[in-house]
Amino acid sequence: MGTNRNIRQLLLVVVALASLRCQASPGTPAGCQKVVLAGEVVAGQEWKAAIGQGWVFRVLPIGPGPAGYSGWDLVVDREPGAGFPDALLVATPPYNSINEREIGTTFGLRAQDAIGWNPRSFHFLADPAALRESQRLFQVLGAAKFGIESPVVTEQVGKAMQRQLKINRSAAAGQFRILDARLAPGNSDAASYAENWALASQRTTHTNEPATAAKPSPRGELHWMRFSITLWLPDEWKTPKALNPARVACSE
Repeated sequence: MGTNRNIRQLLLVVVALASLRCQASPGTPAGCQKVVLAGEVVAGQEWKAAIGQGWVFRVLPIGPGPAGYSGWDLVVDREPGAGFPDALLVATPPYNSINEREIGTTFGLRAQDAIGWNPRSFHFLADPAALRESQRLFQVLGAAKFGIESPVVTEQVGKAMQRQLKINRSAAAGQFRILDARLAPGNSDAASYAENWALASQRTTHTNEPATAAKPSPRGELHWMRFSITLWLPDEWKTPKALNPARVACSE
């Protein structure tokens, strides 16, 4: 019963977030600047690109840890770094759970499942003050883990959640698409919630390779990927000319 209740609470958070995103905010600009970044990254290495106004987009390697994870986190941060959590993490709930910002063999995903979840959509804060406030709110929300480990959502957590959802209404949008990948597939069965991604992995161009330890593992390994990142930045954003911004309608 406790597990089911926690799952219901998590779903309520996601539904609330989706509802708030669909509500037009009076301050939302009529248009955005669309930029497309392209890059590639090898396991254990970082990729980054400046996107203007002191912000940088990073593709950071996930620490392997005792479980031997592989893959990358999507991060939007200040330059120099503004600390944890970053502007993409706080604007892309749920926290401490499977999430579109993490392309890796975490939360029960195998390497082939991770590339099958493609493309991925996310949001990120574009205001340093909003990021600082969200970092404070995260101390409450991150500790509560959005109801996954806590049996109830307290009044303090509820207020922090509502405030964060309100801040996220002004977040910018982005999409991450894997164009090609190299990986060692996991040899376990797909988790029930990852079966569709396992099937979809065949639509993502990729090459299967031997595992680095020359021995297959349940999770598998992500070795390399080539990708594109589309960002819809605020219309008044001082975008570097080298990014060739195009003025378009804003994406949700």
